[in-house]
Amino acid sequence: MEINSLRQEMDAALQFPGVSNAWTMPIRARIDMLSTGIRTPVGIKVYGTSLTEMEKVAREVEAVVRTVPGTTSAYAERVIGGYYLDITPDRTALGRYGLSVQDVQEVIGMALGAKAITQTVEGRERYDVAVRYPATLRSDPEAIGREVQVALPDGGTIPLGDVATIERTRGATSIRTENGQLAVYIFVDIIGRDLGGYVAEAQAAVATSVTLPPGYSLGWSGQFEYLERAKQRLATVVPLTLALIFLLLYLNFRRLTETLIVMLSLPFALVGGIWLMWFMGFNMSVAVAVGFIALAGVAAETGVIMLIYLDQALNEARDRADGRDLTRDELYAAIMVGAVDRVRPKMMTVVAIMAGLMPILWAHGTGSEIMQRIAVPMIGGMVSSTLLTLIVIPAVYGIIKGWSLKKTVAADHWPLDRAAEQV
Repeated sequence: MEINSLRQEMDAALQFPGVSNAWTMPIRARIDMLSTGIRTPVGIKVYGTSLTEMEKVAREVEAVVRTVPGTTSAYAERVIGGYYLDITPDRTALGRYGLSVQDVQEVIGMALGAKAITQTVEGRERYDVAVRYPATLRSDPEAIGREVQVALPDGGTIPLGDVATIERTRGATSIRTENGQLAVYIFVDIIGRDLGGYVAEAQAAVATSVTLPPGYSLGWSGQFEYLERAKQRLATVVPLTLALIFLLLYLNFRRLTETLIVMLSLPFALVGGIWLMWFMGFNMSVAVAVGFIALAGVAAETGVIMLIYLDQALNEARDRADGRDLTRDELYAAIMVGAVDRVRPKMMTVVAIMAGLMPILWAHGTGSEIMQRIAVPMIGGMVSSTLLTLIVIPAVYGIIKGWSLKKTVAADHWPLDRAAEQV
């Protein structure tokens, strides 16, 4: 059973009112939680200054994200849901009775929270003996204000309700901070969509439907953070790889034309990898990018060998001409000889590489999902690279060498034409 079908079956079987399901791998969820704070593939962080307003914005974003295709669940944290007992000292009343805020806090700590006054020794064990008011005297704000007594400096007591305001309030059940700002998280689980495409569509939907108050912002997190980091890294690695391939080719040929022929062939070699990715239903990822980088190296290598065979065949044709300039037919014949000599080694290279990658493509063990995405671009690219090497490179080589042949012929006939004009 595939993971997607298993998730759908479990999601249909486990439905609880008020609970959103998010299916992730245990170790992956733990790693994501430690690195980004989000346990789902996509997370949205609401930053602001008021938890009440932030929860309101988070619920609006949750409602919008639920409508984006590919969303299986979206849940915004309910931060304003806890009940608290607020006891606020009345400083004017305290001053009238000669009390301080500390006196009131000590009474509250003992009466409601308990205070250790001694220890009891039971053999080798020691236990604190704590004292506080009975539950009936601290069960509601009215009882606390009436029954809890605060000692006065000159003797006597006064009810806590006479020197403090006691009331129930609602507040945050938990408070998150990130980079010095309050944060509320929205957890989003997706299926059947590539991460980058989904986030782009979700960002457009949220920007259209949700208006953020001044001073509030949204941050997209989860595995999407890994994707953004990978994009930044690949933006440096890919151009550097292409530049390194170009440098090595130039050092090998010592001519710019042959180097450009091989570099021009690389996009054609990547076409097969893109087609096979589309056929397999794979999305662009870091593993796929690694496969394309490896494919570029293999395609450049086979292109270099093809040019070596073509140059060898062309040099042999020039030797047979005994210093005479080659005709166009002789040039094409030499190119055909060099290209045909390359068929067998090229096919051996392609068969060897594909035979090594096919088991990876059909594997189903641990880590197979990553390895498949590396193998698919190389397998598809080797097919198109074969056609490229055997057809496109000889054709481009013939065009460029044909231009140089025209220049040579024109240079040989120029003195005769000039003499005829003078006569």
